Amino acid sequence: MSKKKRLRNQKLKNLVDPSTTQPSSLSIDKSPLVVQRSKIDHFLSIIHRELTDKQKQFIELALNKKVKMLLVTGPAGTTKTYLAVLASLLLMNEKKVSDITYVRSVVESADVKMGTLPGEAEEKLSPYKRPLMDKLEELLPKDDVHYLEKEHRAEGMPVGYLRGLNWNAKAVIGDEAQNLTEKEIVTLMTRAGEFSKLFVLGDPQQSDINGRSGFQAMYNLFNDDISKENGIYTFEFTDDDIMRSALVKFIVKKLKEHAAAKAKKL
Repeated sequence: MSKKKRLRNQKLKNLVDPSTTQPSSLSIDKSPLVVQRSKIDHFLSIIHRELTDKQKQFIELALNKKVKMLLVTGPAGTTKTYLAVLASLLLMNEKKVSDITYVRSVVESADVKMGTLPGEAEEKLSPYKRPLMDKLEELLPKDDVHYLEKEHRAEGMPVGYLRGLNWNAKAVIGDEAQNLTEKEIVTLMTRAGEFSKLFVLGDPQQSDINGRSGFQAMYNLFNDDISKENGIYTFEFTDDDIMRSALVKFIVKKLKEHAAAKAKKL
C-alpha cells in the first residue's frame, strides 16, 4: 500500500473513530447543536412612551438574561400584551431573539368558531394574530411593521398547532392564557428551547372555558424560589395598574365585588 493511500485511510479512520490516538484534521464539537434563525439585519425604530414604575419593573425583568420564562397575571387594561411585545422588540434589536411568535387559544366566544371564519388557513388565523398586530402598529412605524410581516418575523398561531415545535432564540407570547387548560399551558411552556424568552399572560377573571382554565394553578405552581433558580419568574399587575381608562378600572372593580358576593352565597 502506498504512503499516500495509508494516510488517506488513517484520516478516514480518525473521522469515524475519534478515540484513535492519531490526531484528526477535523475537530469534534461535542456541544449540543442549537438550530436557530438568523437575527434581523434591520434596527427597529421603537416608539418609546413614558412608562410607569411598575411597567419599568416588568421590562427590566423581561430583559434580564436570567429570566427565560415569565408568567404574568393581571386584570384587563394593565398593558400585559403591550409590554410583552415591547420587550420582544427590544430583544430583537439587541439580537437576542430572531422573531416573535404570538400564541393564543382559539376559544373566543360561543358564537364564532374558527372553522366558520371565511378564507384559507392564513386568513382564518388572522383574527387571532390581530392583538399582536395592533401592538406592533402602536409601537413601530409602518415601514417596520411591514418589514416584520414581509420577513415573517411576527407570526401568530393557535395553541393547538404547537405539538412538535421547538423554539430557539424566539420571543414567544402566550396571550389570554386564562383560556388555556393546564395541559395546553404545559404544551406551550415545554416548546421553549435555547435562548428563547416566553411570556405567558393571563387574567383569571376573564376565562371563557367554564372552570377548566389552568392558568392560575400554573402561575401558583411556578411562583417560588426554585422556579426562579431555573429561569421561570412570575409578575403580578393589580387593579391599580390599569392604564386603559378610568371606566375599565371601575368595571373591573365592580366585577370583583360581584364575584366575591357570589362566592359568599355558595
